[in-house]
Amino acid sequence: MKNILARNRHLTQRIGFIGLTLMAVATIIPIIATVLFILFKGLPAISREFLTGFPSDGMRAGGIYPAIVGTIYLTIGTAIFSVPLGIAAAIYLAEYASDTKLTRTIRIAIINLAGIPSVVYGLFGLGLFVLFLNFGTSILAASLTLSIMTLPVIISTAEEALRSVPQAFRTVSISLGATRWQTIRRIVVKEALPGILTGVILGLERAAGETAPILFTGAAFFLPVLPHSPFDATMALPYHLFVISTQVPNMPVEIQYGTALVLIVFVLTMNLIATIIRSRARARRQW
Repeated sequence: MKNILARNRHLTQRIGFIGLTLMAVATIIPIIATVLFILFKGLPAISREFLTGFPSDGMRAGGIYPAIVGTIYLTIGTAIFSVPLGIAAAIYLAEYASDTKLTRTIRIAIINLAGIPSVVYGLFGLGLFVLFLNFGTSILAASLTLSIMTLPVIISTAEEALRSVPQAFRTVSISLGATRWQTIRRIVVKEALPGILTGVILGLERAAGETAPILFTGAAFFLPVLPHSPFDATMALPYHLFVISTQVPNMPVEIQYGTALVLIVFVLTMNLIATIIRSRARARRQW
């Protein structure tokens, strides 16, 4: 009887493993196929002129340099506003806040905010930053809007990373004379760094690829010069890709796919940098 039960459990595990493997393959193959298709279509457009030149001939020729620079500006601006605030909020919720009805409500609100469509954030940024605070259509308004959109992801993942650090680390540190803040800053945050980086990169990657929020707050259809201050509008890769794909007639297909390829490479490069940093942090972790 025991042998029959053991064989049934083993068979169930194998069926479950095979099912999970098939689902993973079914998920990964379309993604790889899409990336390879964009690579095949867009690689002929990649050149020095394409990466360093300005659009010309109604954006049917030239390069996408202003869009690349604008995307970098927006990503950096988003990181400046969202990362310190998101990590600080996560530290408070994980290390200082009591388990009350209020904090539970805040956590539920953060989770719900992470699922709100990006166009809602764009309209919110338009009303608050562009019109009410009179920042105008600018890098500053777009960065603040993207920061609000990425905060829920950063807060929730950073809080989970902090909570995953064993309580023994805190107990030993405080028993040796360290203050609570010293323990959090030098022990807990350091040990939770890989998980915190995961949340930060997930948030920034989403911000780098969004169109709707910057459409209302900071993106320009075309600019002949680069922005000179945070109060200037800017071109950006996701909005530029939307424009040349839907608004420009007789647009060469190579430029469309080339722009998409550059955006994918930009996001993957961020992911690669984060992976390297996260791997080194995990190698130094002692648990």
